[in-house]
Amino acid sequence: MAGTDGTAADDDALFVLTAVLLTPAQFPSVLGDDYVAACGALGLEPYAEGYGLVLGQDSGGARWTVVVEDVSLVAVAIASWDCGMEYDLSPDDRSVVCALPGWPLALAVAAPGVPEPHDPPPGPDGDDPAPLTPPDTDVWGPPQRRLGADEIALQWSAWRGRIDDETAFGRSDATDAGERTDGGPAGEGPADSAGPARHPGVRMALEAAGAYIDSPPPAGRIRSAFAPGGARTLRVDGPGWSLVARTDDIAFVLLDEEPGEIIPVGRGPELPKLLKALDELAVRPS
Repeated sequence: MAGTDGTAADDDALFVLTAVLLTPAQFPSVLGDDYVAACGALGLEPYAEGYGLVLGQDSGGARWTVVVEDVSLVAVAIASWDCGMEYDLSPDDRSVVCALPGWPLALAVAAPGVPEPHDPPPGPDGDDPAPLTPPDTDVWGPPQRRLGADEIALQWSAWRGRIDDETAFGRSDATDAGERTDGGPAGEGPADSAGPARHPGVRMALEAAGAYIDSPPPAGRIRSAFAPGGARTLRVDGPGWSLVARTDDIAFVLLDEEPGEIIPVGRGPELPKLLKALDELAVRPS
């Protein structure tokens, strides 16, 4: 597969390393709070059909993110790789929308037999877009907050197992206001509960999530995925906050204003109703 629009030489093949979907139901959260924002970060129109993002290197080792319209092909490749099967992802050149320099995600792999990954040099006209770069994990901000929520959703059992309900919430009817629990971005776990104080930032996030029920947000701000036992895993985002929850369990909230902290939210009388209503609005993977 070759780059287009002069971003890479037509005869320069891309060595594919991985791929991700960019659809209303599944997109790299690092790019934005919703599908529209994620597309905007890449300069793409937020078409309902979505895109596939193919990440690889050219023969000189330069990083490229190739955007393709063949979402089904990319989805099959990802599913095959997830099952440990080989799959030669080679989208037709006619499905290529554009090739963007750099990678939006951090990759720990590289193509064999080519130079180490690096950003491609700017073109001769000098108006190429700045290379895409993964977020700096040493700082805290919206991308890191969303990455943290993604990690909790992906490793729910491990994160849930670190929360003792009696310690974290203080009583069996567990308030919906949220108990502050120290933690960190993806890979760091919450410590023991810091006490029963209600958190105004969590209250704000829950109220903002509740407002989505009457005024649906842009596509992708509420996403629902399979969870064991007939439950659903919800990912809900908004300006300054992210929520991840199981419809049959508690929720966790991450805030821009609370660097590296994960705040558990007990079931209480209101959270189940909120999660049910949000799940009914959510977009789901096809």
